Amino acid sequence: MTARTALDEARPPAPPQGPRRVRRAWLAAAVTAACVAAPLTAGATTASGSAESPRQSDPAARAAAPAAACTTNAALGKPATASSTEGPFGPALAVDGDPGTRWSSEPADPQWIRVDLGSVQDLCRVELSWETAYGKDFRIEASDDGTTWRTLRTVTDGSGGAQGFDVVGTGRYVRVTGTERGTGYGYSLWELKVLTGEPGGDPGDPIPGGGDLGPNVHVFGPDTPVDQVQAAVDAVYDQQEFDQFGDGRHQFLFEPGTYPVHVNAGFHTSIAGLGADPDDVNITGGVWADAEWFEGNATQNFWRSVENLAVTPTGGDMRWAVSQAAPMRRVHVNGNLMLHSSRYGWASGGFIADSVVDGEVRAWTQQQWYTRDSTLRGGWAGTLWNMVFSGVENAPPTSFPEPAVTTLDTTGTIREKPYLYLDGEDYAVFVPSAREGTRGATWDGGTAGASVPLDEFYVARPGDSAARINQALDQGLHLLLTPGVYELDGTIEVNRADTVVLGLGYATIVPTAGQTAMRVADVDGVRIASVLFDAGAAESPSMLTVGTAGSTVDHADDPISLHDVFVRVGGAHVGRVDQAIVVNADDTIIDHIWSWRGDHGEGIGWDVNTADNGLVVHGDDVDGYGLFVEHYQEYNTLWTGERGRTIFYQNELPYDPPNQAAWNHDGVRGWAAYKVADGVREHEAWGLGSYCVFTSDASIVSDNGFEVPRTPGVRMHSLLTVSLGGVGTYEHVINGVGPRAAGTETIPATVTTYP
Repeated sequence: MTARTALDEARPPAPPQGPRRVRRAWLAAAVTAACVAAPLTAGATTASGSAESPRQSDPAARAAAPAAACTTNAALGKPATASSTEGPFGPALAVDGDPGTRWSSEPADPQWIRVDLGSVQDLCRVELSWETAYGKDFRIEASDDGTTWRTLRTVTDGSGGAQGFDVVGTGRYVRVTGTERGTGYGYSLWELKVLTGEPGGDPGDPIPGGGDLGPNVHVFGPDTPVDQVQAAVDAVYDQQEFDQFGDGRHQFLFEPGTYPVHVNAGFHTSIAGLGADPDDVNITGGVWADAEWFEGNATQNFWRSVENLAVTPTGGDMRWAVSQAAPMRRVHVNGNLMLHSSRYGWASGGFIADSVVDGEVRAWTQQQWYTRDSTLRGGWAGTLWNMVFSGVENAPPTSFPEPAVTTLDTTGTIREKPYLYLDGEDYAVFVPSAREGTRGATWDGGTAGASVPLDEFYVARPGDSAARINQALDQGLHLLLTPGVYELDGTIEVNRADTVVLGLGYATIVPTAGQTAMRVADVDGVRIASVLFDAGAAESPSMLTVGTAGSTVDHADDPISLHDVFVRVGGAHVGRVDQAIVVNADDTIIDHIWSWRGDHGEGIGWDVNTADNGLVVHGDDVDGYGLFVEHYQEYNTLWTGERGRTIFYQNELPYDPPNQAAWNHDGVRGWAAYKVADGVREHEAWGLGSYCVFTSDASIVSDNGFEVPRTPGVRMHSLLTVSLGGVGTYEHVINGVGPRAAGTETIPATVTTYP
């Protein structure tokens, strides 16, 4: 793979490094005592004010237009044709306005019905009234000429009945193409309505890029009084310290400068600098994640992040006692870094990338950790079960299983996460280039990549519809998701090559209609970063699907990449999904995920938050770095593509199988955590751990933690299984090889190399 992409060629190189003069001095005066007197809510404006770009957009313009703007049924009485007709039930009967007549197709897939509106019109909604024979999977498409078709909406796992879909587009012809029937009959529609108008404004108005970053993005400048900065960050922490499954979402942004403040990171909180380099922003008090809220136990310190700044901690130690979904990226620690809580309680982290630590990293009670492409000047102390390093300068050497360290000299093909920063006086997103064979932090010598102005992004706000977001993407804008919860009844469709989707403050997408939450087309160079997907009560086929099933399109020169992509199934509410993350596209880079079927919180139970697989990889030449996949009901990870590579894998099996019989398959006890499909000929992985604690029935056994084909091209390194307190058993580590993991001692069973 090469490091050049279309984005690199289209954009100038990174701007010169160093301090920046900015025009947002008004923030210094925006901090008020009100933020200290009252707790913040998800929609509150903090002491720092909401973040604004020089190009403003009125939030009111985002509100949905009155229904009257989308009421005309342009399909009524218009000519209609279909792929087939069964008996007397012709296509014209679906557009005659009579709810008692219908079109019916032959019992086969695919089938379609098409209506000619007579002229190109603005399309705003399509309504379908199905007879008993309904479409389970179908597309709504539009065309100007009846030959070239554009997809307006893709529906999966439809349930029939009366369905309505907001769409954005134009066309003379509208077609509904069924790809999977819901019954053994054909497709049958009582009515097909095509409503015309423009729900988002005047017909033809383009959606503007840039604008207000919303009330939960808190920006501080070097002239903001220190006590007011401290009061603002404390107010957010007071709200978020315990709020594991609440709706609060917050992003702190620090402009270049020095800040003698102490910033605690609570749930769903991101802390970032706005400089071109981490050293442009220096937090001289500290950035801190501890676990006092949970009596020193950091195993639930999820969903928080720190990025693109330097920390010079008071007392010399920065504490980042975190578990899953809590990345540290582009951070310079001018001191020691403590990865355990102040009470030395258990922790289940973690991930560091593109960072430099001047002092020592201490991980005494961390069960596992992955550090990638960084520099540890003071070395590393503390090893429990699975510490993995790749491309890290001054990392400890491989010594697995005792101590349990696995070190690779370089990572492989990798691309760092996009990030928001200040380009002069304006916001922009820096998009790092792909690279391979490197070591250490990218910014120690300058990060290669491209700068994309914020006005080339659609700045989404909670309350935006999937149709509006898709219109902006189709228009050619990138997507910035501001902090909040986005409840959407349609799939976000990312169809344009080199599109960047970037979330701030753990922006969360909840699919409400049983649809896939986001789908990425099989195109080059898409980046999806810092997004949390939270499954809805209606089962979705997936939260994120990348590429087209069965595709062999080569993306080696400009890979698709996923960065800090997180999935939650249950915990905040009932959630259901079949396969959480599905990667069909070849050459995809998976750079840190946590795919989690909930084991605590609301909506938890074996028959409640149902989910088969956390990560499914069908694409070839896919690289996975820092994969955390937990508690799914079948294979947590299923890999069918060739030449896959994984560096670091962390897993817990589901806690809640009711008994052994409920969790067997094909004569095998249990499901392996990580399954490489039997037909795969080449695969390699390093540093994989799986743990069990079967709280419903401690007698449950998993025959193997890992299953792979027995072939020379499949090589596995540094594997372990752990029975936590003896609550469950692994009979073997991999393929019938390796000792039993059982007993209250909680001692890992290990295999150094397989075969």
